[in-house]
Amino acid sequence: MDHPAPPPRIGDLAPDFEARSTIGPVRLSAHRGRWLVLFSHPADFTPVCTTEFVALAREAPAFAQRGCDLMALSVDSLFAHFAWLRMIRDRFGVEVRFPIIEDPTMVIARAFGMVCAADRDSGAVRSSFFIDPHGVIRAMTCYPANLGRSIPEMLRMLDGLRAVDAQGALAPANWQPGDPLLEAPGHDLDAVFDAEEATAWFLRQTGPSA
Repeated sequence: MDHPAPPPRIGDLAPDFEARSTIGPVRLSAHRGRWLVLFSHPADFTPVCTTEFVALAREAPAFAQRGCDLMALSVDSLFAHFAWLRMIRDRFGVEVRFPIIEDPTMVIARAFGMVCAADRDSGAVRSSFFIDPHGVIRAMTCYPANLGRSIPEMLRMLDGLRAVDAQGALAPANWQPGDPLLEAPGHDLDAVFDAEEATAWFLRQTGPSA
């Protein structure tokens, strides 16, 4: 009996795919050179997903300013996506211009571990993958169907990943852009013993992040 491949983890190359979307055919690897947030939603025409897409459409320029593209996915058909986006525009006055992929067979969702191999629908899926310009998965989040994502946290995640890459540092708890980062700890025992304070050898701030 063949077993499905394990879902990707942080540090893995994101599985490549090509699919139909609301802006035409898309290929994940075509976004190399830019950050990409690939995220799934349980279904079109649902209350929480609608609020997420309105919020993301309004913040799409903020992602673009950070060199990041957005790409959504659900099991709904392309025509359901079109009808939903028309409703969002007419009701909320915002146009969702980032692609929404149709995945009726759940091939892509299963490749990313958005659904279990035995599941027959993706109704409980609300996953996000933060993929760097090299195509590597750098962070993942998963929310239940009854709780919407925090768009400010998605932007903070993206800012944090870009900041630690730029400075080769670490982002502490509750870090926000402009806050100090932390230096990576060394591996020298003499430095541990010579530190003036017990935490100085492993807990040191750098200058403010850009």
